[in-house]
Amino acid sequence: MTGGADVAPPASRTAAAVPASRPVPGWARGIGRFLAHGVWDARVVGAEHVPASGPVVFAANHTSVVDGPLLQGITPRPVHILVKHEMFRGPLGGVLRAAQQIPVDRSGGRAALVAALAVLQRGDAVGVFPEGNRGRGDASSARAGVAWLAVHAGAPVVPVAILGTRRTGESVGHVPGLRRRLHVELGAPLDLSPAAGQSWREAVGAGTETVRAALSALVRDAAARTGAALPTD
Repeated sequence: MTGGADVAPPASRTAAAVPASRPVPGWARGIGRFLAHGVWDARVVGAEHVPASGPVVFAANHTSVVDGPLLQGITPRPVHILVKHEMFRGPLGGVLRAAQQIPVDRSGGRAALVAALAVLQRGDAVGVFPEGNRGRGDASSARAGVAWLAVHAGAPVVPVAILGTRRTGESVGHVPGLRRRLHVELGAPLDLSPAAGQSWREAVGAGTETVRAALSALVRDAAARTGAALPTD
C-alpha cells in the first residue's frame, strides 16, 4: 500500500458502502484460527506485545497468499487486513467483504487509507503488509502506508514476522500442506509519534524506516531462533 497526503472520508458515502465499517465477525476469526492451528501448525511468540485495547497497526512481512488468513488467526484481537483489490472478485470477494477486510489498489491506496484510518479512529486494529507485494519477506523495503496510519491515528505499530508459509521453489500463490509448521513472532510496539518540531510528513518518512528496520530485524532474529528460513527466490 502507499502513503500520501492527508485524506478524509468522503461525506457522501454511506457507512454500509465503506469497507470495514463494521467489526470483524466472529466466524472470520474462527476460520483464521482453524487454518492457523487446525490445518497448519502455527507457533506464535510475542502475543503479549499486542495492546489489549485502542488502535493498533500490525505490520507483517509477506511471502505467501495465506499470510492474511494466518494473521487473522494468530492475533489476539480481530484485525481488518488490507488485501489487494484483485482478490475481491467472485465468491472469495464476497467472503472478504463480509469479513470486513479492506481492498487496496496498490497503484493508489487513498481509499484503503481512508477506510483503515476510520477503523483505527474507532479503536480497532488494522493489518498491513508494508512490502506491498509477496516476495522474499525480508522487509528490505517498505511503503509509507503503515507509518501514515500510525502517525495520523496515534496508533502503535506491532511488527509481525511470518515464516514458513512459502519455501524456496514454491510460488507466491502456493498453499502450505496439512500441518505444516509455521512460525509467527510479534515484536514490541513501535511509537511513531512526531518528535518535537517534526512535521507529520517528516514523521511519516522517519516512521516508515523505523518500521522497515524493526520488521527486518524481527524476521532475521525469528529465522535464526526457529531455523525457518525465508525463501531465496
